[in-house]
Amino acid sequence: MAAADYPTIEPTSFDVVLCGTGLPEAVLAAACAAAGKTVLHVDPNPFYGSLSSSLPPLSVPSFLIDSSSTNPSTTETTIIHLQRRSLYSEMETSGTVPEPGSKRFTVDLVGPRVLYCADEAVDLLLRSGGSNHVEFKSLDGGTLIYWDGELCPVPESREAIFLLQDTALNRNITATSVSCNDDMEASAGKKISEEDLNLPFIEFLKKQHLPRKMIAVMLYAIVMADYDQDAADSCEKLLTTRDGIKNVTLHFNSTGRFANAQGAFIYPMYGHGELPQAFCRFAAVKGALYVLRMPVTGLLMDKKKQHCIGTRLASGQDILCQQLILDPSYKIPSLDLPSDASDSNPPRKVARGICIFRRSVKLGSSNVLVVFPPKSLQEQQVAALRVFQLGSNVAVCPPGMFIVYLSIPCADAFMGKLCIKKAIEVHLETTSKDNEDLKQVLIWKCIYVQEITEGTSGSVLSCPMPDESLDYRNILESTKRVCIL
Repeated sequence: MAAADYPTIEPTSFDVVLCGTGLPEAVLAAACAAAGKTVLHVDPNPFYGSLSSSLPPLSVPSFLIDSSSTNPSTTETTIIHLQRRSLYSEMETSGTVPEPGSKRFTVDLVGPRVLYCADEAVDLLLRSGGSNHVEFKSLDGGTLIYWDGELCPVPESREAIFLLQDTALNRNITATSVSCNDDMEASAGKKISEEDLNLPFIEFLKKQHLPRKMIAVMLYAIVMADYDQDAADSCEKLLTTRDGIKNVTLHFNSTGRFANAQGAFIYPMYGHGELPQAFCRFAAVKGALYVLRMPVTGLLMDKKKQHCIGTRLASGQDILCQQLILDPSYKIPSLDLPSDASDSNPPRKVARGICIFRRSVKLGSSNVLVVFPPKSLQEQQVAALRVFQLGSNVAVCPPGMFIVYLSIPCADAFMGKLCIKKAIEVHLETTSKDNEDLKQVLIWKCIYVQEITEGTSGSVLSCPMPDESLDYRNILESTKRVCIL
């Protein structure tokens, strides 16, 4: 667009300017607007959601490529040129989205992703009124775990789990699973010693004499550990018993919280892109101004180039502000600001896959979570791989079709993509019939690698990327750390 084609924004000064309408930016916009601050919220895209959006499948490849576009530079001494960094790489696509009806498919850029019924994201939606704009469905097919070459059902409730294994673990964890509002350490401390609370959770589980399969269920299908807990020396995130108990408590308290929700997890109708839109609506009601199709191209700096005092828009208009918040696709290459600090260290990565299938991985069920523990697909697999299947009952695809998301944290892109491809093969073997053409079952797929960055604070705030976790707890915690209120 030419500069003259962009709208003029009035007023020209705000307390807070945010660029990107992903979930972290939307939550911050809602918080700022609710606190009485004047807010301008812009997005270079013609839709809400940014890196947290839900898109038609055919739009995904172009979005992943276009997210690394670079804005034109400027030579003015008080302007610091903003660049976009490439957050996605190693993209492969194959197959064809079926016609007619391709417009009825919606895929999440953040998948696989769910919400615990009792986690902070749900509470935040309820407190803000954002839940009035989003409808949720539960996982009707529950959770499966890949064990010894087979997909096995995972017991969902506390009663079902301990019916299978009645040990001291039952007595210890029951005391901590009564209420998420209880202080975990205080209640757990009555049953579990401080020494055990500081143990790696896997060591605590082994002390309960649990079989290997039950330990894997607890670690990767209940606690949702991301990395191989058996590799204590190399594990990126080794869970303590204290952390494990917290996650078990969250899972158990999520089960049965809502009368119309089966299991611990829920998913937003029409995709996760509905969540940032809900917070943007709340912010707009509180007075925030929204402008789509409006990139920012530069920072307005004070004379000493030490503090950001505003931003230049693609229209050429300068907007003054006390605080600027950018989505993680922006970087500041020519200024040593904290928002560019992530470039100094190699970022974490997650390999992701999106597929369209004609059959369900579990007969009679639409929405199913599948967990592949570390080393279950191959010896070099150092993290859990998760697969999440969704059907037409959540309005993301036509009847008879299924959207399938896959993800695994990876240090090496090749190995991450290899694990994704092996998991797709398992999914195909499970859903296909004898002598059936596999092309008739798996009809479209997109595999790519995404960079993971946490939010940073400073003269300019940068929000976090969608991470490797199944839920939003880490993203919200990272968002809190950059919060300016």
